Amino acid sequence: MRYIYVSSYDYVVAIGFFYCHVCLGKNTFSGNGHDCLYYSGGDRVFDVKTAFAGFINQNVILFVAMFVVGGALFETGVTDKIGSMVTRYARTEKQLIVVIMLVCGTLSGLLSNTGTAAVLIPVVIGAAMKSGYARSRLLMPLAFASALGGNLSLIGSPGNLIAQSALEQVGQRFGFFEYAKLGIPMLACGILYFVTIGYRILPKTNAAQHQSVNNIKAQACPKYKQVIALSVLILTVLGMIFEKQLGLPIAIVGSIGALSLIVTRVITEKQAYQAIDSQTIFLFGGTLALAKALETTGAGAIMARSIIALLGQQASPFLLLSAVLIISCVLTNFMSNTATAALLMPIGLSIAHSMGADPRAVLMAIVIGCSCAYATPVGTPANMMIFSAGGYKFVDYVKVGLPLILISVIVSFILLPVFFPFY
Repeated sequence: MRYIYVSSYDYVVAIGFFYCHVCLGKNTFSGNGHDCLYYSGGDRVFDVKTAFAGFINQNVILFVAMFVVGGALFETGVTDKIGSMVTRYARTEKQLIVVIMLVCGTLSGLLSNTGTAAVLIPVVIGAAMKSGYARSRLLMPLAFASALGGNLSLIGSPGNLIAQSALEQVGQRFGFFEYAKLGIPMLACGILYFVTIGYRILPKTNAAQHQSVNNIKAQACPKYKQVIALSVLILTVLGMIFEKQLGLPIAIVGSIGALSLIVTRVITEKQAYQAIDSQTIFLFGGTLALAKALETTGAGAIMARSIIALLGQQASPFLLLSAVLIISCVLTNFMSNTATAALLMPIGLSIAHSMGADPRAVLMAIVIGCSCAYATPVGTPANMMIFSAGGYKFVDYVKVGLPLILISVIVSFILLPVFFPFY
């Protein structure tokens, strides 16, 4: 059997290289995860089988399945119809912002938040063209709503699934909609922000309003396919909610939903493959192995001890919450929020274990912090997708995003101790 040798301190160094490579864009996210395993030397043994075990994790399977289910909704034009229908009833710019954020936030909680943003961007651009409003004042609320909505359910964001996988290592789990305890208030505060303070500082650029809009061709899709796609989504989500009663893991429920869409020819195999974001899957699977290595080599414990040394062994819940949130918020704005979550989750587990804190509280704080990628265009794929379409500058994200991050942190300080007490 082939082995990969890594020591605790070498692995900490490798993690540092991982951060640098991701931030500088010198390699793909998926490649960096395993680079840390292969190129560290030392006296601890980590075998190849364990290194690649993350790719058969049930949450990876679930993520692939939901990419297919979400892809079917996009391909059949269901999401496009929903978006067009609700934007029709908004008569003012503020009303349009509220509707856009409600629709995007809700869909992001049930589908891929990146995919939801991708399909709604042309819808919002079309709405801007019809209404005469600047698209730059509509696209940024859309992108931020996709991040806020990702905190509504287990499948809303990759970071949520990573948190679930990490929590399962200590025999605990988050409920399917347990994230919504914080997600709903944060989405509500985000909407309130954009119709008050944020509304006044939203940029108004001169991005060309005649840009082509690549709407999904919903009219060319038979109506029965749309009905099946929507029904499968509803049944799949219900199956995940009642997984204990059904006796089926959510990965199996999701897989049944995805396969049923292919069997009924709602989408083709080719379309199903195209719906899967392979880079995200490789990043997710690779960093699960990365997390296991943090535990095996003791590198996670080293990082945890360093943070605890700064905080003090008997740190107050407020201090611990502040440290976790701030670290998560800063890192997520300069690298992939998914990669940030994958790297911080095992460290968070080590901190919780060392300080006797509830791991659910620590991991939920990381989830919330990693979703606060509002201050840069590189924090989330949605932020980057609207960058050129809205004619934004880097400073626009800073001006609009920083106050929203501050609001999110304040809401977290209030609600986390209520729903997820640290001790």
